[in-house]
Amino acid sequence: MTGPLLEVRDLSVRFDTDDGTVHAVDRMSLELAPRQVLGIVGESGCGKSVTALSILGLLPKTATVTGSARFEGAELLGASRSLLRRIRGREISFVFQEPMTSLNPVLRIGNQIEEVLREHMDLSRAGAKQRAVELLDLVHIPDPHRRVSEYPHQLSGGMRQRVMIAMALACDPKILIADEPTTALDVTIQAGILDLLRELRERLGTAIILITHNLGVVADLADRVVVMYAGRKAEEAPVGELFAHPQHPYTMGLLGAVPRAGAAHNGRLQEIPGRVPSLAELPGHCAFADRCPRADEQSWSEVPSLRRVRPDHTVACFHPGEQ
Repeated sequence: MTGPLLEVRDLSVRFDTDDGTVHAVDRMSLELAPRQVLGIVGESGCGKSVTALSILGLLPKTATVTGSARFEGAELLGASRSLLRRIRGREISFVFQEPMTSLNPVLRIGNQIEEVLREHMDLSRAGAKQRAVELLDLVHIPDPHRRVSEYPHQLSGGMRQRVMIAMALACDPKILIADEPTTALDVTIQAGILDLLRELRERLGTAIILITHNLGVVADLADRVVVMYAGRKAEEAPVGELFAHPQHPYTMGLLGAVPRAGAAHNGRLQEIPGRVPSLAELPGHCAFADRCPRADEQSWSEVPSLRRVRPDHTVACFHPGEQ
């Protein structure tokens, strides 16, 4: 196909709670091309995971979702349950956060992988078990014939994460959504997971949406980056362009907070002053204004819209530029 594999336009998500309406995502748009790795970065609570979950209809009934999300031309928002069940796990798979809580602790690893295969691939029990062993081998789990009969608590954190990836890849999906796939893993295991994702993209041609707060992970794996802040897109660019020429003060703050060997910071890491505004009380002006050294009267009176500042580089800021 020549067009985008996934196209999201003006996606907004709100939750009606006892304390008021929470605007989790506001007019989010993105595109994912075949074989592309798209990184979505931002602080916790900025709307990264909600954006991904809303695409597949995985949010609770308290969520109101508007906009459009088209997969190969088919609209997913508001789609029938039968269509979503056919696409989830088969065409678009999700690697959820916290593999220890995402895996069922009372079922063997093989049983959990086989369930996906029997649901979507119409395999026999013996065929599903053989495929489960092959998938564990694909994600480089040692001795897969033995591991397939073990329980989640018998595996290390890194192995559980690989099991989650194996389950997501069971039906050879076209899109893999990986939500914080390296969280709570040590750096050696993180590197192994990133190598695995890179290998899967090359071997299987899988497009990947990588949700993370770790800019190092984005720099290592992503082709393109979307920076989110307070439920909105703050900046988007190819990964090399974003790191070389950041335009939004928030992006610069994130990059400045990354530890660097030999950097002179008087024993302290750089930090972004202030805090993220409540999504239940989003201001009618730039959400980053009270943390921004460039904020002026316009920043305090209007919400900036996305505009192109460099080739293939957009930013939602009244005063973009390099620092």
